[in-house]
Amino acid sequence: MTQTFGELDHPARLLMGPGPINVHPRVLRAMSVQLLGQFDPEFTGYMNETMALYRQVFQTTNPQTFLIDGTSRAAIEAALVSVLTPGDDVVVVNAGRFGLLLAEIAERCDAKVTMVEGEWGTVVDPQAVEDAVKRVRPRLVACVHGDTSTTMAQPLEAIGEICRRYDTLLYVDATATIGGMSVPVDAWQADIVTGGLQKCLGGPSGSGPITISDRAADHIFGRRHVERGLATPGLAGAGRRIASNYFDLAMIMDYWSDKRLNHHTEAASMLYAARECARVVLEEGLEARFARHAQAGAAVVAGVEAMGLTVYGDKAHKMTNVTAVVIPPGVDGDRVRARMRTDFEIEIGTAFGPLAGKVWRIGAMGVNARKHALLTTLAALEAVLRGEGYGFTAGAGVDAALGVFS
Repeated sequence: MTQTFGELDHPARLLMGPGPINVHPRVLRAMSVQLLGQFDPEFTGYMNETMALYRQVFQTTNPQTFLIDGTSRAAIEAALVSVLTPGDDVVVVNAGRFGLLLAEIAERCDAKVTMVEGEWGTVVDPQAVEDAVKRVRPRLVACVHGDTSTTMAQPLEAIGEICRRYDTLLYVDATATIGGMSVPVDAWQADIVTGGLQKCLGGPSGSGPITISDRAADHIFGRRHVERGLATPGLAGAGRRIASNYFDLAMIMDYWSDKRLNHHTEAASMLYAARECARVVLEEGLEARFARHAQAGAAVVAGVEAMGLTVYGDKAHKMTNVTAVVIPPGVDGDRVRARMRTDFEIEIGTAFGPLAGKVWRIGAMGVNARKHALLTTLAALEAVLRGEGYGFTAGAGVDAALGVFS
């Protein structure tokens, strides 16, 4: 018996968690544009335009700036598997779930991982990073800019300077901050930085922007081994072959270069989406966009604190675009989230690991980092909390947030 299902027709939910968020309407329209062949001159022109756009978003002059087809984790894995060989030392800066993820991927590359740990809700002291780098002399230092699991933003300027001084490559996962907080790749002296569309860039998950410095690209090209069916004399490197075919940055860089050496069929609709995300960001202007996200985040903080709730973590190093809120005693956090969804069609986030069941996470990103979305979310949270018996002055949260916007 043939089984069919109905057309997709779910409610237009307001996604106010730590990501994904609602996709910008222009990005949705761009994704509906008809496909082109991957070597069509018009399509390769779009590829070149996308590279130029993301150099501006990443605030870099790196020629090697392009997209990885896959979610933001695909870009992370491509970076680590293309740099690290078995036995390489890597220092991982960790104060949350996604620092632990970097360590796990590095371990899968058979690298030797040295952790520099900070408590969840804090950032890591750069001096501790320097101490580890001086002792280990690693191939790579890997860290997360904004870790949504804790909502902390790690300062990176000093870490970039440390890496250059000790001739170590620096990788930064900027998935949760690109397009919402400044990601000044060249000023950081970072060598590889990756992102994702589904948070501040206002797109769908499925494409990972990446930028690679010349010195990192040289190292990766030293491991270049061209696919056998495409072998051309003089292209192969002398180093150990990158363990992944799909995530082989040497081959992907050749694909995005003027060589157009075929690697995979480019995900055209995702390229259209990523291109439009960058256009939206740059038309607004980076500084204006960062200021809008900062104001939206400040409104969330003001609103929840006016309700007598506590913001989690070190506020001096908090991400502007995601806020963790401590669930008050006697309140069922999961039931609050369920009622936000079923009564108001609004999603806020839960948490992982040591914070599971202890905090909610409220995002203010992309098209949702705007007054109406935040006031609607805070008003719904107020209504649900009153229904759960949590006492505070009705309207206090919305009024406090309005004060930030006015």
